Amino acid sequence: MEQTVLVKRVREGAILPRRGSADAAGADLSACMDAVLTIAPQETAFVPTGISVEIPRGFVGLVFARSSVASKRDLAPANKVGVIDSDYRGEILVTLHNHGTVPRSIEPGERIAQLVIVPYLAAEFTEADALSDTARGAGGFGSTGRK
Repeated sequence: MEQTVLVKRVREGAILPRRGSADAAGADLSACMDAVLTIAPQETAFVPTGISVEIPRGFVGLVFARSSVASKRDLAPANKVGVIDSDYRGEILVTLHNHGTVPRSIEPGERIAQLVIVPYLAAEFTEADALSDTARGAGGFGSTGRK
């Protein structure tokens, strides 16, 4: 299912999000800076993308790591998954954290993260005295692998 999402350039030189293939779920977000940005080990930097988006109501934009940047260069979003609500109209900033032991640099125009837009349930939360039973019940981390 394809849908148009409006994108506004808020910085000169900004690159619109692009999917790498027809079936790619994520669209690459690119750094929009005037100079190289170096992120020290165990540090986090806000990397501007130069764009804002109009995510349709009932959807959310999720910002994920690009696998090549994360696995080869130790750079991934500091919050693991960024959330862009449909009513946000500011510039998308990617908070990249250097999980490694050496400084890493980001070049202007480099693809730094990916944006996936998905529908969500606008839940209304109601307190209850009991919940329905399931086979798993209250079993926590790793409980479904036990025999």
